[in-house]
Amino acid sequence: RGRRQGGARPHGRMEAAAAVSVDGRMASALRGSPPGLYRAAAHLIRHGGKRLRPRMAEASAQVFGGSARQAAAAVEMVHNFTLIHDDIMDNDERRHGVPSVHKKYGQPLAILAGDVLFSKAFEQIASAGTPARAAESARRLARACVEVCEGQALDMAMAESARVPSVGQYLGMVGKKTAALFEVSCALGAIAGGARARGTEDMAAFGRNLGVAFQITDDLIGVLGDPKKTGKPVGNDLREGKKSLPVIAALRRADRRQKRAITGCLGDRRASRARIGEAVGAMREMGIEEEMRDRAGRCADAARARLAGRSGRGASALLAALDLAVRRDF
Repeated sequence: RGRRQGGARPHGRMEAAAAVSVDGRMASALRGSPPGLYRAAAHLIRHGGKRLRPRMAEASAQVFGGSARQAAAAVEMVHNFTLIHDDIMDNDERRHGVPSVHKKYGQPLAILAGDVLFSKAFEQIASAGTPARAAESARRLARACVEVCEGQALDMAMAESARVPSVGQYLGMVGKKTAALFEVSCALGAIAGGARARGTEDMAAFGRNLGVAFQITDDLIGVLGDPKKTGKPVGNDLREGKKSLPVIAALRRADRRQKRAITGCLGDRRASRARIGEAVGAMREMGIEEEMRDRAGRCADAARARLAGRSGRGASALLAALDLAVRRDF
């Protein structure tokens, strides 16, 4: 196994209070006419989500003795904007256990709902703190949104290509598609909390490293996860043809037999359990789980180093979020 993350457990009451406050702010922002548009915009928010990004924004502000409710609401609205558009692009029918927005409300209204969330997020930032802080926050959030789009485009290109990307190419894509929102969540929280430039950069680096660790662990779950815990068939990402990091690493170290087992079911939605089992077994015997755990652990170590010398409930909550991202049991 990779490095186990030590330290903090979530502060239940603090996190619950923060989540209620952020949810209330989003609910207030997402009221308007025509009502159907705003119901569509709030659909996924009403039906779940871990609220990990807003919790990180609020915790980052607390590190510097402040609060970041507006920034927290903004990053969660941007996150939900990306979910709506992802579901449209992938034609996914469900999210958080309910129909996806475009399935429930239709694709045209879903697109508009995503646009409303995106715009409302910047409306929150525009009124957050001093003009200088609001401007810096808006700049960082805009940059993060661009990176998410770039990362999504890279991901699509990798999926369509017959070539297997390098580990570096894949991590570059993940740094944009997934980690950018974690990074900006922590940066906006630090800005709202009154951090100086060095403190803001420390929080941003913490978030980016956490985001990469989160995605590596997610990739591992997608290939080797227990169906009883994930709710998906074992090797689900293999069937879907996802060139995730465990698959890339496995194909680059596999012998002929192992490579044949993996490529034989990669992207084959009709692959039998036996074939999937053979591919998963090949990946396990290569030590792919240990390699991914180690990579995620090194990212977690880099994130933790940015909190060196900081204490208090904000730092504890960030360490708990890091623990949640990396130590998910599957």
